[in-house]
Amino acid sequence: MTLAKVIGNVVSTHKNEHLFSNKLLLVREIDTEGNFTTKKDSIAIDFLDSGLGDTVLVVKEGDAVQQILGHANAPVNTIIVAIVDNIDLIN
Repeated sequence: MTLAKVIGNVVSTHKNEHLFSNKLLLVREIDTEGNFTTKKDSIAIDFLDSGLGDTVLVVKEGDAVQQILGHANAPVNTIIVAIVDNIDLIN
């Protein structure tokens, strides 16, 4: 699992039939301070109604995504599993 920030929406005119009811978002990994750790973006499926600027927890494992979706029919390997409200670090 990684922390990421939602940086955009993905809009498509044609979508896989197993993704019709789901929103796709563009996310980029961040560190615990909120700084981007890469310039590479990912597309993640969203079940939590995340929005632009939200800090989210992302899973990038096909098996975990299939378990959450309840089937293996959707071509997805990245999913948003939590919206992060706060990060507290203990030293």
